[in-house]
Amino acid sequence: MKDDSPLVTLATHFALLSLFAVGGANAAMPEMHRMAVDVQGWMTDRQFADMFAISQLSPGPNVIIVTLIGFHVAGIAGALVATIAMTGPTCLVAFWVARLWDRFKDAPWRIAIQSGLVPVSIGLMAASAYIIAGAADKTLAAALITAATAAAGYFTRINPLWLFALAGALGLAGYL
Repeated sequence: MKDDSPLVTLATHFALLSLFAVGGANAAMPEMHRMAVDVQGWMTDRQFADMFAISQLSPGPNVIIVTLIGFHVAGIAGALVATIAMTGPTCLVAFWVARLWDRFKDAPWRIAIQSGLVPVSIGLMAASAYIIAGAADKTLAAALITAATAAAGYFTRINPLWLFALAGALGLAGYL
């Protein structure tokens, strides 16, 4: 018998997702978006992008996006289930892997794995940025602001927060 409970769906999906979130919760953003928007239809692209923005502006870990998705889907219970499912399995695995990792600190396989995970993490973060930009940039002006912020972050030492503030002001004025 299939259980269509949102709490069960949140728990199973985020528990599994937590084990593949190499680089943190933001690395799993494309799959979170796919599940919440495309598969389950719990929210729109815009709502997802707004939740992402709120989670990034809030103090604390970036896993807050999971809590917000859970809350949106099933209230306080959903927030708790999603957060515990996303953090619980990873904490247990991290505890045991850390013990093993320290034991083999000079092993060639450990150095190779550690070196290989860097580009994987960067690729997952780039995929997340692409998904969030696609969800948020619904106008040409918004896409240009995103591109300018990315270029400024990459090519200059300008703090991107200034560009975010400019984008916020343009949005408040009704240009975005």
